[in-house]
Amino acid sequence: MKAATTFLAASVLALASSAAWSAELRVTIWTGNEAHLKMLNGFAESFKATHPDVTVKYETIPPADYTQKLTFQLAGGNAPDLGWMMEDAASTFANAGVIDDLAPTLNNAPGYDFADLSAPAMGLWSGGGKVWGVPFSTSPFVIFYNKDMFDKAGLEDPLQLAAKGEWDMAKFQEVAAKLKEANGKFGFEFKDGQGYDSRIMHALMPPIRAYGGDVWANKECGFDKPEAIAAVQQLHDMVFKDKSIVPPGEQGDYFSGGSAMTINQISRASLMAKAGFNWGIAPLPTGPGGESPVIGQAAIVIFTTGKQKELAAEFVAHMTNKENVATMAQFFPPARQSVLASEGFITSNKLIPAEQMKVVADAIAKGKVLPSHEKSPQILAAMKPKIDALWRADANVEESLKAVCTAIQPLL
Repeated sequence: MKAATTFLAASVLALASSAAWSAELRVTIWTGNEAHLKMLNGFAESFKATHPDVTVKYETIPPADYTQKLTFQLAGGNAPDLGWMMEDAASTFANAGVIDDLAPTLNNAPGYDFADLSAPAMGLWSGGGKVWGVPFSTSPFVIFYNKDMFDKAGLEDPLQLAAKGEWDMAKFQEVAAKLKEANGKFGFEFKDGQGYDSRIMHALMPPIRAYGGDVWANKECGFDKPEAIAAVQQLHDMVFKDKSIVPPGEQGDYFSGGSAMTINQISRASLMAKAGFNWGIAPLPTGPGGESPVIGQAAIVIFTTGKQKELAAEFVAHMTNKENVATMAQFFPPARQSVLASEGFITSNKLIPAEQMKVVADAIAKGKVLPSHEKSPQILAAMKPKIDALWRADANVEESLKAVCTAIQPLL
């Protein structure tokens, strides 16, 4: 009887121990792309080498809804353990105290080499010895172009024009109009077709910086400055006069051949394998302000109310070590200097020729990250109706942009 009791007790302890060491990590992301998920699941599998009883569950939230739905999860006591975070939300979440410090884990992770992370790339995500996130993507915006449409129109493509020093905002407008005339398709589409909605800043920042302007540098609204007005006026003319940019309410999906050019990041190259047309990538057009690459950044963070903070921090260290960053580089340009400088990065994406990947590396070296602010959600909400009013054929661009400044200046 005693032996049976001892055996039963040992069995219960063994089950309890197994349960205690089994864990699930919830990770929020905004991609549902098959190639991306295959790669991410590979990281989860390799994590098992040191954490055999840990399961990683990825939860995809669409980009347009991501920050809002993540906020609802955190406020509702249903926080994930870790997740992706966009650059414009970095200050907001850090100041709210909802993302935790990764520094102790990263500094103690064997072979991690924290110093290899680019200091400029870490600018939004660290300070005072603390690390609130590790950028997994420091990805410049580039022009994707449909080579077949350029050939049909008898035009040099953006990469050829850039090589000759002729790829500027004036040439961009000119070729977009000619492409529309020759192909009967739009010359240009804003990022993911969302330039009037969730991708407003992605639509406006490249031309504004090309003209030498900004939007809220030094806590001062820049939308009403001459540089920004000139940049947005050009876009407005292209939408409503040239009719070469996909207008509000219409579809012109570049990836299915509906427009000749778009702006995006190389993670979208994964959609091009089945595009059905010849294509390429090129730098953003320059402007009166010179060469002004714009970088979109995303980091991996852990949440203070997550159930598995220590484990989540270890998974961040795993995902962002040199080996895994080199793997991610095919879709997400790295913050690790050693990987970015390697020949492996230039040849990492089988869909993009090395010559064109050099465009990406050059833009990372020269570019500036999209603007961030601790009140970004409130600023974007305040400016949205004013920007909406801008996209009418009879809108006065200068007055519309002054109205944007009136709406957001108190928040800056």
